[in-house]
Amino acid sequence: MLTFCPYCSNMLIISRSDETGSNAFTCPTCPYEFPIVGLQMFERKYLPRKEIDDVLGGAGSWDNVDQTTAQCPREVCGNDRAYFFQLQIRSADEPMTTFYKCTKCSHQWREN
Repeated sequence: MLTFCPYCSNMLIISRSDETGSNAFTCPTCPYEFPIVGLQMFERKYLPRKEIDDVLGGAGSWDNVDQTTAQCPREVCGNDRAYFFQLQIRSADEPMTTFYKCTKCSHQWREN
């Protein structure tokens, strides 16, 4: 709980009250004091998690892409055809990154 002084707008801090001996919100710059009596000292909020989008387009990112001749890096596969698309993921003075997906084993890799 974050509260502010109604007179000088500074953040109030929790300290012992001089009058009652109990806790109070006090202002560090002016004599304002708000006693804490029967108030809940903490509050818990559960925020909903935001859904994370797939950076490369999700499940439909490989739909309608072109094929090229590219050797699959997995030795077990040995296929020489792959789907590919290119993205500019670095600054404009760097070349585009090419993403590949093997047509046989669906292994994915990239080349800068």
